[in-house]
Amino acid sequence: AEGMQAGVAINPHTSVNLLGDVLADIDLVCMMSVNPGFGGQKFIPNTLNKIEALRAMADELNPGLKIEIDGGVTEANYREILSKGADVLVAGNTVFGSPDPIKTISQLKIS
Repeated sequence: AEGMQAGVAINPHTSVNLLGDVLADIDLVCMMSVNPGFGGQKFIPNTLNKIEALRAMADELNPGLKIEIDGGVTEANYREILSKGADVLVAGNTVFGSPDPIKTISQLKIS
């Protein structure tokens, strides 16, 4: 369908190098930065290296690729995550555990 996009999700233990063959054909990579299963987990620090590596690959093969980070995104780490090349942040506990979810969302959004 027109406007349809394709994405791939990878778990924390999956190497971004495995995406080489499909990177040019997809629109988004959802990179899990915690082990999927339950909310409230801490961000896995090696994800920052993976974001950098994926952004470098995408710059060559698919510059428009969106990198989405899901898990452990907080007001304390979102700037560093974005600085490594992420475009989309998934923040469940950070938003819904906040006394002011709307304010928290606006702080996490990049204008």
